[in-house]
Amino acid sequence: MRYLIVWLLIFYSVAGAVVLISPFEAMRQTFANECTVTKKNTLLNKKQAAKVSGKAKLRLNTKIFRIYTASIDGEPIGYGVLITRKVRQKDAAVLYMMDLKGVLKGIEIIVFGEPPEYIPKNGYLKQFEDKSDGDMLRVGKDIPSISGATLSARNITDGARLALAVFDVLIGKRL
Repeated sequence: MRYLIVWLLIFYSVAGAVVLISPFEAMRQTFANECTVTKKNTLLNKKQAAKVSGKAKLRLNTKIFRIYTASIDGEPIGYGVLITRKVRQKDAAVLYMMDLKGVLKGIEIIVFGEPPEYIPKNGYLKQFEDKSDGDMLRVGKDIPSISGATLSARNITDGARLALAVFDVLIGKRL
């Protein structure tokens, strides 16, 4: 009975959410259609979590992150960090794609559970391109807000800082 309740809660939380594009397709569109995309779930340890939280200037709601790697002939050409956060009442999953230096090359909204009119347009998302860990990303200061969708704008901006921090802590140190 307990498992049935858990499954019902999971189903209820994602019911109504719209999958806009698969992360694999988003990675191929950003880097190269012929690239191979792999995914790996990573659990941050306490030290890594503290470092990511401090760099992003956010409190983490999870220590588990899904990292996508785009590669050609076994050589990485780019990475993606999937960030899932609540916008208002429901979750939104956003994929932040970065080159080997940790510079944002694209943002794709993968799942959005809120009404479609709150989805930021592509023009808004393009202003994040070529931003890196050194850029301060704050809604209303560095990044303009979206009239009528301020929470979506804040979610995308905070997610960008979080994804850049995750990249720096988990991937950037290995390169």
